[in-house]
Amino acid sequence: MNKKEQFMTKLKRIVRAGFFNFWRNGTVSLASVLVMMVTLVVIGLISFSGAILDTSLNELRNKIDINVTFAPSASEADILTIKHSLESLPEVSLVTYISKEEALTAFKERHANDQSILAALEELDANPLGAVLNIKARDPSQYASVANFLESENSSLTPNGVNIIDRINYFQNKAAIDRLTSIIHSADRLGFALTILLAVISMLIAFNTIRLTIYIAKDEISVMRLVGASTSYIQGPFVVVGVIYGVVAGIITLLLFLPITYWLGTETESFFVGFNIFSYYLRHFLEIFFIIMVSGILIGALSSILAIRKYLKV
Repeated sequence: MNKKEQFMTKLKRIVRAGFFNFWRNGTVSLASVLVMMVTLVVIGLISFSGAILDTSLNELRNKIDINVTFAPSASEADILTIKHSLESLPEVSLVTYISKEEALTAFKERHANDQSILAALEELDANPLGAVLNIKARDPSQYASVANFLESENSSLTPNGVNIIDRINYFQNKAAIDRLTSIIHSADRLGFALTILLAVISMLIAFNTIRLTIYIAKDEISVMRLVGASTSYIQGPFVVVGVIYGVVAGIITLLLFLPITYWLGTETESFFVGFNIFSYYLRHFLEIFFIIMVSGILIGALSSILAIRKYLKV
C-alpha cells in the first residue's frame, strides 16, 4: 500500500469515527448543535443588522445636501459653468440644476394654500427667484470644502467681476450637517464594535460547549495516546464532529431564518425606509449561506483542535 492509499484509508477511518462519535453521543451532540446554532444565529443577525445599519445610514446621507441659489440676473451659461466645475470635484457625487422657472413652479406648489403669497407673485412683472444648484457630496464631511470652493473667487464670480451667487445654505445648515455627520460616524464605529463583541462572545460559547464534549472523552483520549496513536489520528474524529456540528447547525439556522425574515419583512420595510429583510435574505442567500456555513465549520473545527490539545499531553 503506497502513501496515498494509506492516507485515504486513515482519512476514511477518521471520518467514520467522527460520524460514529456524533451519533453515539446523541444528547451531547444535540446540545452542541443547539449552542452552535445560537452562535450562527448571532452571526446571521450581525449580517442583517449590518445591512439595516448601512441602509439607514445611506438614507440619512441622502437627506444631506446643500443648495446654491443664484441671483435672478445670473445667466444660465454662467450657472452651468459653475455646475460643470462642481461636477469635476472628487468630493461631489451629483449636481442637479433647477432653472428659475422650475424654482418658481416649486415655490407656488409649496404655497398653494397661501393666497396672499400667490397674489404678491402675480403683482410682480418678473420672476423674483433665481436658479438653484442642488449638490450632494460623496460624504457629509466634504460639504465644507464644497462650500469653500463655491465661495472662492474663481467659482463665484463671472468674468466681469459680478457676484452671481446669492446664497449657499451650507452655512445656515452647518450645525445640522455637522451633527448628522457625527451621528453617522458614531453609528459606524458602534456597529463595528458590537459586531466584534457579539462574534467573540458567540465563538467563546461554542468553544466551551465543544470543550465539554471532549472532556467527556478525556479517558478515551488518554488510552489512545498511551497505545501510541498519532496526534492527527486522535484529533481527527473530534475535528470531524466539530465540523458536523457546524454543518448541521448551519442548515438549521438557514431554515430558521426563512420564517423569521418573512414574518419581519413588512415590519422592517415600514420602519427602516423600504428595507425588507425577507427580500434581502432571498437576494443575498448565497452570500449568507457561505458566511453561516463557513463560520460553523471553522468554529467547530478550530474549537475542537484547541479544546483537545490539553488532553493530548500524557
